[in-house]
Amino acid sequence: MSDVEGRKRELRRGILAARSRLSEEDVREAPRVLSRRALALSELGRARTVAAYVSVGREPGTRPLLDALRERGVRVLLPVLLPDDDLDWGVYAGAPGLVRAGRGLLEPVRPHLGPEAVTAADAVLLPGLAVDESGARLGRGGGSYDRVLARLGAAGRTPPLVVLLYDGEVLPRVPAEPHDRPVTAAVTPAGAHRFGPAGAWGTA
Repeated sequence: MSDVEGRKRELRRGILAARSRLSEEDVREAPRVLSRRALALSELGRARTVAAYVSVGREPGTRPLLDALRERGVRVLLPVLLPDDDLDWGVYAGAPGLVRAGRGLLEPVRPHLGPEAVTAADAVLLPGLAVDESGARLGRGGGSYDRVLARLGAAGRTPPLVVLLYDGEVLPRVPAEPHDRPVTAAVTPAGAHRFGPAGAWGTA
């Protein structure tokens, strides 16, 4: 294990432990506030297709945002975890169109569109545990979204990347590797943080 990987693993443990100590009220209220703040982002306001995900467990909740995007007429793509940890995609058609899959994930029912479907997204909502002031994102470590981002790059696609977090998860620095692609914005209950060139950032 490299030094960076070790530091990522340690930080993941700390953030997951902090999330486990959140009050039930914080976990319950966050999705509504996050949805409102995310919908105010111009990056999502312009999007006609958004690749997103269904939150599980103590992840910042995405369900109100998914429903709000769909009500706006946005085509919402949701991931389907493949046996090799790559991601296929399907269209979100509301809660009745979700099924419980492996690892407790909620995924869209068939038909699935193939891993390349994500290249049609005008914005991508990524899961994460933290970001830093340069936009570097700390993920869960499974590598699924590294493949998604590499696929977007290979297709010449650079959609805005947005991550939903709890307050306190925008940090001065997170461990990063050369292949880690920075996000465009992070949304927390307290506000939206945008990241620009040379580490410029601010709260919207």
